Amino acid sequence: MSFVLVDDARLALARDSLAGLSVGDALGAQYFVPGNKPADLLAGQAPPPVWEWTDDTEMACGIVAHLAERGAVDRDGLALALATRCEPYRGYGPGAVRILRLIRTGTPWPVASASAFDGQGSCGNGAAMRVAPLGAYFGDSTTRAAAQAAASAEVTHAHPEGIAGAVAVAVAAVLAVRARLSGHRPEPARFLAAVAGAVDPAGQVGRGIHRAITVGHRSTAEGAHELGNGSQVTAQDTVPFTLWVAARWLDDYPAAIRACVEAGGDVDTTAAIVGGIVAAYTGVGGPGGVPTDWLAAREPLPTWLP
Repeated sequence: MSFVLVDDARLALARDSLAGLSVGDALGAQYFVPGNKPADLLAGQAPPPVWEWTDDTEMACGIVAHLAERGAVDRDGLALALATRCEPYRGYGPGAVRILRLIRTGTPWPVASASAFDGQGSCGNGAAMRVAPLGAYFGDSTTRAAAQAAASAEVTHAHPEGIAGAVAVAVAAVLAVRARLSGHRPEPARFLAAVAGAVDPAGQVGRGIHRAITVGHRSTAEGAHELGNGSQVTAQDTVPFTLWVAARWLDDYPAAIRACVEAGGDVDTTAAIVGGIVAAYTGVGGPGGVPTDWLAAREPLPTWLP
Protein backbone atom coordinates (compact mmCIF):
# COMPACT_ATOMS: atom_id res chain seq x y z
CA MET A 1 0.00 0.00 0.00
CA SER A 2 1.55 3.27 -1.16
CA PHE A 3 0.16 6.66 -0.12
CA VAL A 4 1.24 10.14 0.95
CA LEU A 5 -0.21 11.84 4.02
CA VAL A 6 -1.08 15.52 4.03
CA ASP A 7 0.06 17.57 7.01
CA ASP A 8 -3.33 17.67 8.72
CA ALA A 9 -3.63 13.91 8.50
CA ARG A 10 -0.12 13.49 9.90
CA LEU A 11 -0.96 15.59 12.93
CA ALA A 12 -4.31 13.87 13.44
CA LEU A 13 -2.65 10.46 13.47
CA ALA A 14 0.12 11.69 15.77
CA ARG A 15 -2.49 13.09 18.15
CA ASP A 16 -4.37 9.79 18.27
CA SER A 17 -1.11 8.05 19.06
CA LEU A 18 -0.31 10.67 21.69
CA ALA A 19 -3.72 10.18 23.28
CA GLY A 20 -3.06 6.46 23.54
CA LEU A 21 0.47 6.98 24.83
CA SER A 22 -0.53 9.53 27.46
CA VAL A 23 -3.51 7.56 28.74
CA GLY A 24 -1.40 4.39 28.96
CA ASP A 25 1.36 6.29 30.74
CA ALA A 26 -0.99 7.98 33.21
CA LEU A 27 -2.98 4.83 33.92
CA GLY A 28 0.13 2.67 34.23
CA ALA A 29 1.65 5.15 36.69
CA GLN A 30 -1.33 4.64 39.00
CA TYR A 31 -0.03 1.18 39.86
CA PHE A 32 2.94 2.68 41.65
CA VAL A 33 0.43 4.33 44.01
CA PRO A 34 -0.26 2.30 47.17
CA GLY A 35 -3.78 0.89 47.22
CA ASN A 36 -4.23 0.62 43.44
CA LYS A 37 -4.24 -3.05 42.52
CA PRO A 38 -3.70 -4.47 39.02
CA ALA A 39 -6.32 -7.11 39.78
CA ASP A 40 -8.96 -4.37 40.00
CA LEU A 41 -8.21 -3.18 36.45
CA LEU A 42 -8.26 -6.74 35.18
CA ALA A 43 -11.72 -7.02 36.76
CA GLY A 44 -12.86 -3.85 34.99
CA GLN A 45 -12.34 -1.30 37.77
CA ALA A 46 -10.00 1.56 36.86
CA PRO A 47 -8.39 3.77 39.53
CA PRO A 48 -10.14 7.01 40.49
CA PRO A 49 -9.09 10.15 38.55
CA VAL A 50 -7.14 12.29 38.07
CA TRP A 51 -4.39 10.19 36.48
CA GLU A 52 -1.20 12.25 36.30
CA TRP A 53 1.11 11.58 33.40
CA THR A 54 4.89 11.22 33.66
CA ASP A 55 8.04 12.08 31.73
CA ASP A 56 6.94 9.64 29.00
CA THR A 57 4.07 11.93 28.05
CA GLU A 58 5.96 15.18 28.58
CA MET A 59 8.67 14.14 26.13
CA ALA A 60 6.17 12.72 23.64
CA CYS A 61 4.32 16.04 23.72
CA GLY A 62 7.63 17.76 23.05
CA ILE A 63 8.16 15.63 19.95
CA VAL A 64 4.64 16.26 18.64
CA ALA A 65 5.00 20.01 19.22
CA HIS A 66 8.36 19.96 17.43
CA LEU A 67 6.92 18.11 14.43
CA ALA A 68 3.92 20.43 14.29
CA GLU A 69 6.29 23.39 14.08
CA ARG A 70 9.02 22.02 11.81
CA GLY A 71 7.65 18.96 10.03
CA ALA A 72 10.78 16.91 10.72
CA VAL A 73 13.31 16.36 13.48
CA ASP A 74 15.93 19.05 13.88
CA ARG A 75 18.16 17.51 16.53
CA ASP A 76 19.47 20.80 17.89
CA GLY A 77 15.98 22.21 18.22
CA LEU A 78 14.47 19.03 19.66
CA ALA A 79 17.25 18.60 22.21
CA LEU A 80 16.77 22.14 23.49
CA ALA A 81 12.97 21.79 23.55
CA LEU A 82 13.11 18.56 25.56
CA ALA A 83 15.66 20.06 27.93
CA THR A 84 13.82 23.31 28.60
CA ARG A 85 10.46 21.59 29.17
CA CYS A 86 11.84 18.95 31.53
CA GLU A 87 10.03 18.93 34.86
CA PRO A 88 12.05 16.46 36.96
CA TYR A 89 9.16 15.72 39.32
CA ARG A 90 7.43 13.95 36.40
CA GLY A 91 9.56 10.88 37.08
CA TYR A 92 12.65 11.43 34.95
CA GLY A 93 15.50 9.11 35.79
CA PRO A 94 18.68 10.65 37.20
CA GLY A 95 20.61 9.99 33.99
CA ALA A 96 18.00 11.77 31.88
CA VAL A 97 17.91 14.72 34.28
CA ARG A 98 21.68 15.05 34.04
CA ILE A 99 21.76 14.89 30.23
CA LEU A 100 18.92 17.39 29.86
CA ARG A 101 20.48 19.74 32.40
CA LEU A 102 23.76 19.68 30.47
CA ILE A 103 21.91 20.53 27.25
CA ARG A 104 19.89 23.25 28.95
CA THR A 105 23.05 24.89 30.30
CA GLY A 106 24.83 24.95 26.93
CA THR A 107 26.53 21.58 26.45
CA PRO A 108 26.07 20.40 22.84
CA TRP A 109 23.66 17.45 22.74
CA PRO A 110 26.20 15.03 21.13
CA VAL A 111 28.54 15.61 24.07
CA ALA A 112 25.78 15.42 26.68
CA SER A 113 24.23 12.29 25.18
CA ALA A 114 27.55 10.48 24.80
CA SER A 115 28.59 11.30 28.35
CA ALA A 116 26.13 8.83 29.92
CA PHE A 117 27.41 5.61 31.45
CA ASP A 118 31.10 6.41 31.15
CA GLY A 119 30.89 7.30 27.50
CA GLN A 120 28.78 4.35 26.37
CA GLY A 121 25.60 6.40 26.05
CA SER A 122 22.22 5.39 27.43
CA CYS A 123 20.47 2.22 26.31
CA GLY A 124 17.46 3.12 28.44
CA ASN A 125 13.87 2.90 27.24
CA GLY A 126 13.36 6.68 27.27
CA ALA A 127 13.82 7.18 23.52
CA ALA A 128 11.34 4.38 22.79
CA MET A 129 8.71 5.53 25.26
CA ARG A 130 8.17 8.90 23.56
CA VAL A 131 8.43 8.04 19.87
CA ALA A 132 5.19 6.33 18.79
CA PRO A 133 3.49 9.62 17.73
CA LEU A 134 6.49 10.33 15.49
CA GLY A 135 5.95 6.97 13.80
CA ALA A 136 2.27 7.81 13.30
CA TYR A 137 3.22 11.22 11.88
CA PHE A 138 5.45 9.56 9.28
CA GLY A 139 2.93 6.77 8.71
CA ASP A 140 3.43 6.83 4.94
CA SER A 141 7.10 5.80 5.04
CA THR A 142 8.82 3.25 7.24
CA THR A 143 12.18 4.40 5.91
CA ARG A 144 11.62 8.01 6.85
CA ALA A 145 10.04 7.11 10.19
CA ALA A 146 13.05 4.96 11.08
CA ALA A 147 15.50 7.73 10.19
CA GLN A 148 13.52 10.37 12.07
CA ALA A 149 13.14 8.10 15.09
CA ALA A 150 16.88 7.54 15.18
CA ALA A 151 17.45 11.29 15.02
CA SER A 152 14.98 11.87 17.85
CA ALA A 153 16.68 9.22 19.99
CA GLU A 154 20.25 10.40 19.45
CA VAL A 155 19.78 13.65 21.34
CA THR A 156 19.56 11.73 24.64
CA HIS A 157 20.45 8.09 23.86
CA ALA A 158 23.80 7.54 22.19
CA HIS A 159 23.87 3.78 22.76
CA PRO A 160 22.89 1.69 19.68
CA GLU A 161 20.31 -0.31 21.67
CA GLY A 162 18.56 2.84 22.89
CA ILE A 163 18.36 4.07 19.30
CA ALA A 164 17.21 0.66 18.01
CA GLY A 165 14.39 0.64 20.55
CA ALA A 166 13.11 3.97 19.27
CA VAL A 167 13.35 2.87 15.64
CA ALA A 168 11.43 -0.34 16.37
CA VAL A 169 8.58 1.46 18.15
CA ALA A 170 8.30 4.11 15.44
CA VAL A 171 8.16 1.47 12.69
CA ALA A 172 5.49 -0.40 14.65
CA ALA A 173 3.43 2.81 14.74
CA VAL A 174 3.83 3.16 10.97
CA LEU A 175 2.55 -0.38 10.49
CA ALA A 176 -0.40 0.40 12.77
CA VAL A 177 -1.28 3.46 10.68
CA ARG A 178 -1.01 1.48 7.46
CA ALA A 179 -3.27 -1.23 8.86
CA ARG A 180 -5.79 1.39 9.94
CA LEU A 181 -5.90 3.09 6.56
CA SER A 182 -5.95 -0.14 4.57
CA GLY A 183 -8.53 -1.84 6.76
CA HIS A 184 -6.32 -4.92 7.03
CA ARG A 185 -4.99 -5.91 10.44
CA PRO A 186 -1.75 -7.89 10.07
CA GLU A 187 -1.18 -11.17 11.85
CA PRO A 188 1.00 -10.64 14.95
CA ALA A 189 3.91 -12.70 13.64
CA ARG A 190 3.96 -10.79 10.35
CA PHE A 191 3.71 -7.46 12.18
CA LEU A 192 6.67 -8.34 14.41
CA ALA A 193 8.72 -9.66 11.50
CA ALA A 194 8.23 -6.37 9.66
CA VAL A 195 9.43 -4.42 12.69
CA ALA A 196 12.39 -6.74 13.17
CA GLY A 197 13.48 -5.98 9.62
CA ALA A 198 14.08 -2.34 10.57
CA VAL A 199 16.71 -2.99 13.26
CA ASP A 200 20.02 -4.81 13.52
CA PRO A 201 19.19 -8.52 13.93
CA ALA A 202 22.43 -9.03 15.87
CA GLY A 203 21.54 -6.40 18.48
CA GLN A 204 19.77 -7.24 21.70
CA VAL A 205 16.61 -5.36 20.70
CA GLY A 206 16.58 -7.12 17.34
CA ARG A 207 17.09 -10.54 18.92
CA GLY A 208 14.35 -9.79 21.41
CA ILE A 209 11.87 -8.94 18.67
CA HIS A 210 12.67 -12.22 16.92
CA ARG A 211 12.02 -14.03 20.23
CA ALA A 212 8.70 -12.20 20.49
CA ILE A 213 7.60 -13.84 17.24
CA THR A 214 8.05 -17.26 18.85
CA VAL A 215 6.07 -16.34 21.99
CA GLY A 216 2.86 -16.32 19.96
CA HIS A 217 -0.35 -16.46 21.98
CA ARG A 218 1.13 -17.55 25.26
CA SER A 219 -0.02 -15.85 28.46
CA THR A 220 1.01 -12.34 29.43
CA ALA A 221 3.05 -13.72 32.33
CA GLU A 222 4.91 -16.07 29.98
CA GLY A 223 5.48 -13.25 27.49
CA ALA A 224 6.93 -11.01 30.19
CA HIS A 225 9.09 -13.84 31.53
CA GLU A 226 10.50 -14.49 28.07
CA LEU A 227 10.89 -10.91 26.86
CA GLY A 228 11.14 -8.71 29.98
CA ASN A 229 8.72 -6.15 31.36
CA GLY A 230 10.86 -3.03 31.53
CA SER A 231 11.98 -3.60 35.10
CA GLN A 232 15.60 -3.06 34.01
CA VAL A 233 14.53 0.22 32.32
CA THR A 234 16.49 -0.64 29.18
CA ALA A 235 15.32 -0.73 25.59
CA GLN A 236 16.25 -4.39 25.27
CA ASP A 237 14.22 -5.30 28.39
CA THR A 238 11.20 -3.23 27.32
CA VAL A 239 10.70 -2.95 23.58
CA PRO A 240 10.35 -6.64 22.60
CA PHE A 241 7.60 -7.17 25.19
CA THR A 242 5.72 -4.03 24.22
CA LEU A 243 5.84 -4.92 20.54
CA TRP A 244 4.53 -8.41 21.33
CA VAL A 245 1.63 -6.90 23.29
CA ALA A 246 0.85 -4.33 20.59
CA ALA A 247 0.95 -6.93 17.81
CA ARG A 248 -1.32 -9.29 19.73
CA TRP A 249 -3.91 -6.72 20.87
CA LEU A 250 -3.60 -4.19 18.04
CA ASP A 251 -7.38 -3.83 17.74
CA ASP A 252 -8.14 -3.74 21.48
CA TYR A 253 -6.60 -0.81 23.35
CA PRO A 254 -8.04 -1.65 26.80
CA ALA A 255 -6.86 -5.26 26.57
CA ALA A 256 -3.38 -4.15 25.49
CA ILE A 257 -3.06 -1.77 28.44
CA ARG A 258 -4.40 -4.37 30.87
CA ALA A 259 -1.68 -6.76 29.64
CA CYS A 260 0.99 -4.18 30.51
CA VAL A 261 -0.48 -3.65 33.98
CA GLU A 262 -0.70 -7.39 34.54
CA ALA A 263 2.96 -7.85 33.56
CA GLY A 264 4.24 -5.35 36.15
CA GLY A 265 7.69 -3.83 35.85
CA ASP A 266 8.01 -0.35 34.34
CA VAL A 267 4.25 -0.21 33.81
CA ASP A 268 3.85 3.44 32.87
CA THR A 269 6.48 3.09 30.14
CA THR A 270 5.31 -0.25 28.74
CA ALA A 271 1.73 1.06 28.69
CA ALA A 272 2.87 4.30 27.04
CA ILE A 273 4.69 2.47 24.25
CA VAL A 274 1.88 -0.02 23.70
CA GLY A 275 -0.78 2.69 23.96
CA GLY A 276 0.94 4.88 21.39
CA ILE A 277 1.21 2.05 18.86
CA VAL A 278 -2.27 0.60 19.37
CA ALA A 279 -4.04 3.98 19.32
CA ALA A 280 -2.39 4.70 15.96
CA TYR A 281 -4.53 1.81 14.73
CA THR A 282 -7.71 2.11 16.82
CA GLY A 283 -8.02 5.85 17.36
CA VAL A 284 -9.98 7.26 20.30
CA GLY A 285 -13.41 5.93 21.28
CA GLY A 286 -15.37 3.34 19.38
CA PRO A 287 -14.86 -0.42 19.53
CA GLY A 288 -11.36 -1.22 20.68
CA GLY A 289 -10.22 2.41 20.82
CA VAL A 290 -8.93 4.52 23.70
CA PRO A 291 -11.91 4.62 26.10
CA THR A 292 -13.32 8.11 26.41
CA ASP A 293 -13.73 7.74 30.18
CA TRP A 294 -10.05 6.84 30.46
CA LEU A 295 -9.16 9.87 28.37
CA ALA A 296 -11.30 12.07 30.63
CA ALA A 297 -9.56 10.62 33.72
CA ARG A 298 -6.11 11.50 32.37
CA GLU A 299 -4.62 14.81 33.47
CA PRO A 300 -4.90 17.43 30.69
CA LEU A 301 -1.90 17.66 28.41
CA PRO A 302 0.44 20.69 28.72
CA THR A 303 -0.90 24.03 27.54
CA TRP A 304 2.15 24.58 25.35
CA LEU A 305 1.15 21.68 23.08
CA PRO A 306 -0.31 23.27 19.93
